[in-house]
Amino acid sequence: MNNESLGKLILRLVLGLSILLHGIAKLKGGVGPVGGMLASHGVPAFVAYAAYIGEVVAPIMVIAGWHARIGASLIAINMLVAISLVHVTQLFTLNDQGGWALELQGMYLFSAIAIALLGPGRYSVDKR
Repeated sequence: MNNESLGKLILRLVLGLSILLHGIAKLKGGVGPVGGMLASHGVPAFVAYAAYIGEVVAPIMVIAGWHARIGASLIAINMLVAISLVHVTQLFTLNDQGGWALELQGMYLFSAIAIALLGPGRYSVDKR
């Protein structure tokens, strides 16, 4: 068994499924709140539909290992936008337990960057 490819598979599945759950919530409830946040920052509200790419299409690419580097890069971009729109004031703060206030967002972001750099591994549609 190739431990490196197994580790990449686990990383892809955890990141992809975690982000996809956010995408499913947006498919059910729409992207209206995201559009409102974008509009408050001077960005046209229709750009919120890009969240479907970052939270539905990209995670499926990552989970399957089909052009996973591209999918992971899209997730990283999505996370950078989310952090800049919603969490920028928490960037240098700690939570009540002493951890980074953005540890979940940071984990998503840096896991996506890791997949973008490492590739999907052998257990993927691309088999790289």
